Amino acid sequence: MWWRFGLFLERLDYLEHVTPAHSYGLSVWFGTGLILAGVAVYLSSAWNYVRLIRALNRGEVVVARPSVQAVLVAVFLALVGLAMAVYLISVRGSATGGG
Repeated sequence: MWWRFGLFLERLDYLEHVTPAHSYGLSVWFGTGLILAGVAVYLSSAWNYVRLIRALNRGEVVVARPSVQAVLVAVFLALVGLAMAVYLISVRGSATGGG
């Protein structure tokens, strides 16, 4: 259903008689990468949850430890966020004719 929002924006531009600014390019790849990262995190979290519940049901002692996955995801998202911010600033700067 996420594609409907884009259709809504195109329709809104049409109704306002504004030429739509097609901003495809890298933003599509960033968005796709973030969606895939979200799916990977979800699947990994579900797997870890199932393993934890099984261990608890067997009566095993579960030792709390820092999650390497959480740290890696945080670093990944920070880097993607910075890259996306730089990209959007550069696209906006080129669209307005300067920096």
